[in-house]
Amino acid sequence: MEKTAKDIMTKTVITVEKNTPISELSELFVEYNINGIPVVDDQEKVIGIVTQGDLIEQNKNLHIPTVITLFDAVLFLDSEKKFETDVKKLTGNKVEDIYSSNAVTVTADTEIGDIATIMAEKNVHTLPVLDDGKLVGVIGKLDLIRGMA
Repeated sequence: MEKTAKDIMTKTVITVEKNTPISELSELFVEYNINGIPVVDDQEKVIGIVTQGDLIEQNKNLHIPTVITLFDAVLFLDSEKKFETDVKKLTGNKVEDIYSSNAVTVTADTEIGDIATIMAEKNVHTLPVLDDGKLVGVIGKLDLIRGMA
């Protein structure tokens, strides 16, 4: 029988809330040597994920979109919404400014082969494990590799 998420997951899960300061988030990544942290609401329900990549993204150079002026109107040639999102990420000081609200999750009985496929196809490296909607663990790349060994 193939191993499942509950066999390989880390049961002690570090979580943050949307109002967690970026400085505290950075310390958690360093202290626990993890790549991603589930973002939870007041009821401990998973509402997203924040990764080291999100933090690094915050420190990249801002791409100023090309604009043209036509009859006194400014037209963005790139997406104005993307520019606004980038500005918010770069200037943000809380988790809510940089996290992804569309966290990919698995259930406790998801098989290890499916977990590997999800990580590869969706290019995610941290998967919160839910049981009946409740956060019961988290699977990172190292958990998956250990489980496959």
